[in-house]
Amino acid sequence: MANKRRTVIVKVDQVKFVKYQYVNNLVSFAKFLDKRFPGWRWANFYDHRSGQQLGSFTSRNRPKGHI
Repeated sequence: MANKRRTVIVKVDQVKFVKYQYVNNLVSFAKFLDKRFPGWRWANFYDHRSGQQLGSFTSRNRPKGHI
């Protein structure tokens, strides 16, 4: 299975957003967010090439697998 590269924009607190490019594994990325930004709220992920939004998840409604 080829890696699906995604761009992810994350709301990490009430006013701050961060952007990550080339995210391949959303489950591992959510775990990373738990460690780096314990209060993160939600994340939207996009196809890296087209910019089309593929979905979103929250700290409570987490990704269950690869999309």
